[in-house]
Amino acid sequence: MPIRKTELVNGEFYHIVNRGVDKRDIFLDDKDRFRFINSLLVFNDEGLSEWHSNSFWKQAGPSCLINYESKNPLVEICVFALMKNHFHLLVRQLIDGGIISLMNKLGGYSAFFNKKYERKGALFEGRYKIKLIKTEEQLKNNFVYIHTNPVEIIEPKWKDALVDNPQEAIKFLEDKYIWSSYRDYLGKEKFSRLINQDFFLKLFGEKEELKKQIDSWILFKSSNKNLQ
Repeated sequence: MPIRKTELVNGEFYHIVNRGVDKRDIFLDDKDRFRFINSLLVFNDEGLSEWHSNSFWKQAGPSCLINYESKNPLVEICVFALMKNHFHLLVRQLIDGGIISLMNKLGGYSAFFNKKYERKGALFEGRYKIKLIKTEEQLKNNFVYIHTNPVEIIEPKWKDALVDNPQEAIKFLEDKYIWSSYRDYLGKEKFSRLINQDFFLKLFGEKEELKKQIDSWILFKSSNKNLQ
């Protein structure tokens, strides 16, 4: 196995991406998405939980966060977004080996997925991609990039800066797409127990500025389309 080049330092922020093997979908329904989000909550702990027990997971039902609070978190999960075949995380490592431990534990989601869909083999492709975020500007850019990633669901040419309806895209992120941390930052709480919002709310100064940055990026992505 190749040696990871990125040094993982406590107190630093990292953008993590992992995709399904051969770009396969890793979330086939909303129950899968809730299971993954609950996995992020439960596995983000230096200690052990009862996650091997079916009854442990069933206490949350199919559509809410599980009743679990980490005693010794491995990382601060500040931003996340789930897509069909990949996910994004922006985290700050808290303890030595915290990121590695969390990502290893997420293998528990793979086991759940394989059992549910009667498949075998790896779910995720190779090693997850990870990048150290060094500056405040990079932190803001990554915050915006991760949270606007789901725009591609309704605007397939999003990455080519060919957005047809930017206002619809803005509304989609704010009101319809629940599988990211963006709505929590707007005060529409759903996964607030999973994410730590303090740093980025302080970095942007206020919710209105945070929303302004997201909207501005979407409007910028529509500029090429409007010039045609």
